[in-house]
Amino acid sequence: MTAVESRPAGLLAESESPGHRPFGARAKAFVALTKPRIIELLLMTTVPVMFLAAQGVPDLWLVLATCIGGYLSAGGAGAYNMYIDRDIDALMERTAQRPLVTGMVSPKECLAFATALTVGSTLWFWFLVNPLSAMLALGANAFYVVIYTMLLKRRTAQNIVWGGIAGCLPVIIGWSAVTNSVSWAALVLFLVMFFWTPPHYWPLSMKVKDDYARAGVPMLPVISGNKAVAKQIVIYSWVMVGVSLLLTPLGYTGWFYTVVALACGGFWLKEAHALQARAKAGITGAKLKEMRLFHWSITYVSLLFVAVAIDPFLR
Repeated sequence: MTAVESRPAGLLAESESPGHRPFGARAKAFVALTKPRIIELLLMTTVPVMFLAAQGVPDLWLVLATCIGGYLSAGGAGAYNMYIDRDIDALMERTAQRPLVTGMVSPKECLAFATALTVGSTLWFWFLVNPLSAMLALGANAFYVVIYTMLLKRRTAQNIVWGGIAGCLPVIIGWSAVTNSVSWAALVLFLVMFFWTPPHYWPLSMKVKDDYARAGVPMLPVISGNKAVAKQIVIYSWVMVGVSLLLTPLGYTGWFYTVVALACGGFWLKEAHALQARAKAGITGAKLKEMRLFHWSITYVSLLFVAVAIDPFLR
């Protein structure tokens, strides 16, 4: 056990007065609390849906306002997550440098920061976008913090399946920001993200399952092993690709989106089946290449949603 692991999470923050640290390092730590890399992905699914909802270029001020509100809301959820998980973050290699573990930010500061972001984002959406989007953003924040982080993450191997709903809601928020309503198109894209989330995250959790096992988090690879996880990845992948193709027969997209969805979905399925074949063969370690699908999953969702944004201009 390392020096960090041997001390209760938050002890460093309470005893070493993080306020005396350099301003630049402290500012960087507060930004890290918002999990900016995850927020980039959330915004990648929000903005293109606004183009689809507008069937062209939406009001650019509205896009900016929605992005700012989305960052504040998701950032608040991320900070709450780090506050709640600071004990297990200290036990996992991949999270051992988070601000509450290193002591750069104290738990009290983190909690206050998370609350300020959440309240601020709700007011921002309410007055500068619309009340429906404000309630959806607050709901996504609450779902991630309460349902996923507090109730599911440490109790069930299905944590990422249902907890991932929070990450699907930005799609609906993007649509509601433009139309002040929810449509079948938004619900279809919500389902795409719902079925995308497990096969996106499970390959990563396969790679770091020892981390999760050490922290006592029952991620599916810890509980069921690589073969069972790879099978689930293939099942979710087929459903995800199938759902992604519903937009065109429903009349929301045309040929361009369909071509991109088929091409990207086909490559995804190739990678998913290849991972399953390696897992069935008992391959482990670096040769399992589980991160190939993880990295492709990010490219997939980026290309698919760029196609969502471009398609209205080609119809």
